Amino acid sequence: MKKLTTWYWIATIIFALMVIMDGFGGVTQQEAGKEVFKHLGYPMYMLIIVGIAKLLGAVSILQHKYTAIKEWAYAGFAINFIGAFASRAFVGDGVSLLIPPLVALVIMFIPYILWKKLKGNVKNS
Repeated sequence: MKKLTTWYWIATIIFALMVIMDGFGGVTQQEAGKEVFKHLGYPMYMLIIVGIAKLLGAVSILQHKYTAIKEWAYAGFAINFIGAFASRAFVGDGVSLLIPPLVALVIMFIPYILWKKLKGNVKNS
């Protein structure tokens, strides 16, 4: 149980830092994000909205009190990564640009699955 908890926190913190950096980049309107949004045809204000959502989602997955909010945060991240993949595919981007959102989705599932295992172990103890 202790090993599982340790791996859960390592995976969760790594994932949270990943989305915090991305969210901060969106909120501060970093040039790389602007270029991607222009390329995909999204309005620039969406960069800020998605950035704020990612920051709130990161806070949500780091807390343990409100499990429904945590579930919704993970769902939001999944929708975001699937949407990023689809957006890139629809504009005709190559495989090298289609893979990163899928990798992010896989990385997201690591802390999610570990969290579910921990919840299951707590109930079974």
